[in-house]
Order: sequence, then C-alpha cells, then structure tokens
Amino acid sequence: MKNKQIKHILVIRFRRVGDSVLSMALCHTLRQTFPDAEIDFVINEGIHELYTNHPDVDRCITFNNDENGHFGRYIKKVWKTVHGTRYDVIIDMRTTLKTLWFSIFSRFRTPFRIGSKKWYSWIGLSHRVDNHAAGTGNRIEQNNMLTDPLSQIAEVKKADTFRLYVDENLRDEYHHKMEEAGIDFSKPVIMATPTARLEYKVLPAPTMKSLLRKIIDTTGAQIIFNFSGKEKEAAERYRHELNDDPHIFTNIEAPSLPELCALIANCQFFFGNEGGPRHIAQALDIPSFAIFPPGVSKGRWLPSEGERFGGISPDDFMEPSEQDNRKLTYQQRMDLMTEGEIWKMLEPRLSTYCKPKE
Repeated sequence: MKNKQIKHILVIRFRRVGDSVLSMALCHTLRQTFPDAEIDFVINEGIHELYTNHPDVDRCITFNNDENGHFGRYIKKVWKTVHGTRYDVIIDMRTTLKTLWFSIFSRFRTPFRIGSKKWYSWIGLSHRVDNHAAGTGNRIEQNNMLTDPLSQIAEVKKADTFRLYVDENLRDEYHHKMEEAGIDFSKPVIMATPTARLEYKVLPAPTMKSLLRKIIDTTGAQIIFNFSGKEKEAAERYRHELNDDPHIFTNIEAPSLPELCALIANCQFFFGNEGGPRHIAQALDIPSFAIFPPGVSKGRWLPSEGERFGGISPDDFMEPSEQDNRKLTYQQRMDLMTEGEIWKMLEPRLSTYCKPKE
C-alpha cells in the first residue's frame, strides 16, 4: 500500500479534554503525511465540540455515556463504525481491552491497526508500539510514535505542536461579554483555575490565595476564575476570602468548550492547577504557568516547556532516583512547592506577558 492509497484513517482517543487536545499533534502529523486522507476521530460526546471545523479532523464519531456504559450498545456502535467505512489505518491511542474491538472487527479490512504494546494488544493490532517505556519523551512524542509503522509506506512528517481554533465571531462575542461584566482590556486579563475536579490535586488554598494576591498587587491584573459544576462554590469562597477583591471575576462563565476557548483566547495569561483548561490555553498559544500535583508528570504533560509555557512540579525538587520511591507522602511532595519557589518561576513570566496595554 502506497501513500496515495491511504484514504481513510480512524484515530481512537476517548478520555478527557486534556488527552484529546494533546492528540491534535498526532492528527496534524497524519494530515501532513496523508493530506488527501479523511481523518475520523473517536471521542466522548461533549468533548467533540472542540474539533468542529478543525483542519486536522474531518469527522468526529462520538460515544455518549449510555453507549460507553452498556457493552452491547458499545459493541454495536463499534461494529457499525468500522463497517460503515473501510479504514486503511486505525490508530488506537488508548489500547485498552475495550478499544481493541475497533481493530478486532477490522482484522481483515484494515492493514495498519496500530496501538501501544501491552500484554494483550496482540489480539487485534497488526503493529504494537512500545511508546510508554521510560525515556520515550512527553505525551506528544509518545503519541507520535504510534505513526512510526506508517514509515513503511510514507515519509512521516511529525508535528511537535498541538492547536485549537476559535471561531472569530464567538471570540468577539466573548470580548463584548467580558466588557459588559466589567473587564477593562487596557489592563492585563488572566484566566485562573484555583480549583480542580479532584480536590486533592490542587495547590493548598492558603498558598493559592497568597499567590493570587501577589499577582494582583504586582500586575494589577483582572483574574477570571474558571470552574465547572461543584467547583463554583469553592471559587466563590476563594473570592470572598480575598475580600471580594474587584480584580477577581466569578461572573464570567463559559458553559461549553467552544465558549471556554473563546474566553481563554481573550486572556493574556493562564495560571492555576494543571488540567484541561491549561491544555486549551497552550493549544491557543496563550502563555501559561501550571501547578502539577504529585503523580502527574510535568515532563510528559507539558510539551514545549520554556518561557512561554511553564509549570512547577514536586519532581523539580527531587533527584530522579527519589521521584518514584515514594519515601515522601503525597502531602510532603505537595509541600515541596512552596509559595516562594512558585513565585520565583511565575513572576518573570508575569512581567513579560502581563503588562498593561499602551
């Protein structure tokens, strides 16, 4: 099979926002390598809104909670997906016993069924890639390794960046909405995530509040808290405990992912706990600084780390040999990221990216 014969590619991702955003680098690799192929993207319902009109995705195939939670409905949809289109390439980014059904059902139809090397993945895959071994790099590099078998038929042009795109009309709409809520765009605007879906993964509240106060006092920035669901109560509490500072906004919400993109695109900087919104900020080329909790590898989840996109992790203060021996408790690891150490890394970025507009 030659390059020009690759007509249909299926990429299986599922999972949450951050995982799917980072997978756009792999999709861009495929687009550059096979510009005439149609790329279908399997994703959870709701997250697919991020990829409407994305140049590297032709079609999103979504699975809702009911389909994901009922094996019979799930299998039926998988069968319908792979028999509705004859795929030349299937890339199973998750490679679980559940996702392997796409490749199993395509065994005699799809020559390239690619996924990660696991003890059971031989069941459906034609090519198994050891892309999660030590030393395989960050998540983008690991994802792109799944395209290595395609070098048999084409010169693979790997992409090292991931991008999202915002509808300009929606961006302008949110610019206006932010102004109506009291945002002054002549001053710096920062998106912040002081909370997170998993409460134990956040920077301790006293440290976070002190840093937010320093940001306001140093830059005069307006800080928009991003939150979802039950996080709203915690966000409101932060604002109240910061004396209802007028620099802090909890009244600008983005109920959908495209709206969240539009909101972030109107900000100059992102700061907060690591998660999906931080990935979105980087995909929109918004400078950012994230707090990585214990057990979440900055080396894997922060591609292109540097001045523009930065972060801090407990591993920054531990020898490589200490990072996996678990001699320290979770809280002891978290406490390694002191306010002083965070500010030492954060302040130069604020000085660069959060200057008032002239």
